[in-house]
Amino acid sequence: MNAPAAIPARPPRIAVIVPAYGVAHLVGQALASVLAQTFAEWECWVIDDGAPDDVAGAVAPYLADSRIRLLATDNGGVSCARNRAIARARAPYVALLDGDDLLRPRCLERMIAGLEADPDARLVTCDARTFGSVREPRPCASAMQRGRGTVVGTLAEVLDRRFAVYVGSAFRRADWEAIGGFDETMTHCEDFDFWVRLLMLGGHALYLDELLGEYRVRPSSASASGEKMIRGVLKTYGKILPHLADCSERDLVRTVMGRYAADLEFEWAIDRVLAGDLAAGLASLQLTQGGRGGLVWPAALALWRACPVLAPPMLRWRRRAYSRQSVRREVAPLGVVEAAA
Repeated sequence: MNAPAAIPARPPRIAVIVPAYGVAHLVGQALASVLAQTFAEWECWVIDDGAPDDVAGAVAPYLADSRIRLLATDNGGVSCARNRAIARARAPYVALLDGDDLLRPRCLERMIAGLEADPDARLVTCDARTFGSVREPRPCASAMQRGRGTVVGTLAEVLDRRFAVYVGSAFRRADWEAIGGFDETMTHCEDFDFWVRLLMLGGHALYLDELLGEYRVRPSSASASGEKMIRGVLKTYGKILPHLADCSERDLVRTVMGRYAADLEFEWAIDRVLAGDLAAGLASLQLTQGGRGGLVWPAALALWRACPVLAPPMLRWRRRAYSRQSVRREVAPLGVVEAAA
């Protein structure tokens, strides 16, 4: 690890919040990426919320820089960990960094500039590159965002996921307070829930078309569980639906909820087939497959109706093929940041 940078005399302007449950072997890389920032007026809070591994030991070498703090608490989940750290931070702006992800060097500089230049922006997001257990690196931004420079996203565009908000985004601490922080009852999609509630204050989301983050995918990542992610999204929609004053937004949410509910029914139908209930499971797949995969699903269903015993192994193969656990090779970050020895 490099020698600690000179500590700015002025108070921090942005707090970097780093939950580190179960990533003691990776959090050093995250902190090294914070230390490499071109913007120096930050504070960084690492939260060990009852982690099973030695987060304190991994963070210890970095505590020589007084901008980095370790907060040890009981385990309350990622939303609780973030809320506890933000409550202790002093900076007017907040940036999220999961303990296994990385910031690119200009990330904080550009996030601060975006928030200060646009008082109506409830959050500033960016593009990021996936790495780790992925088939190939890919951007996190959506097609409507990439290649268009600075893009403004509405609540409706965030709700229907056309405007993607990367988890490593930044926002105002005052807005975090206004909406009561992260919802600690959320076990999945807590960030999506938070962005939506921020935008319900009014204003918009701001996207910077720059690669400012690196998002690590691990087989054990919370986002690796498709069914739980769908449940989290549906919970968010259900919470906000009664509070949407715009009729078009209410209709949009009902439509999107219908799509996600169908996705959930589809996964349940596959579960039934894999559990051995072939007749009922295949009947449910027939009802829920919609137009998935063009001609693939109708052809597969016709085959399984003729020979039902083929359905479980083929569906098991599909689950493995689409599972992050099935990825054998590891994709490295763009700039490998070494943790402290």
